[in-house]
Amino acid sequence: MKAAAISVIVVLAMVQLMVKPGQAINCGQVDASLAPCLTYLTQGGTPPVQCCSGVRAITEMATTQADKRAACQCVKDAASHEKTLNDDAAKTLPQKCGVKMDIPISPTTDCNA
Repeated sequence: MKAAAISVIVVLAMVQLMVKPGQAINCGQVDASLAPCLTYLTQGGTPPVQCCSGVRAITEMATTQADKRAACQCVKDAASHEKTLNDDAAKTLPQKCGVKMDIPISPTTDCNA
């Protein structure tokens, strides 16, 4: 259990280091950040600490309008592939993590809005 938590933290740290100022965010970074949230996003409950760290990482990476649109599209694509997405859990994730995130987790999001 500890090894898994440490692995997730290392991955999140590496994801943050991969983004350079002025460089567009990519779906690999977004997917890696949200991976610890999968159980919460499908079953609800309480998001794990690693999940909230990932949500926070996305908001820190997506600072420009272009980055936010790119991250939004990545989140939208990932959400559309997850057939058991719990819509209520997805809507409340940022709030439960104490993070203001302008990117909804939904397969129906309009990323141009």
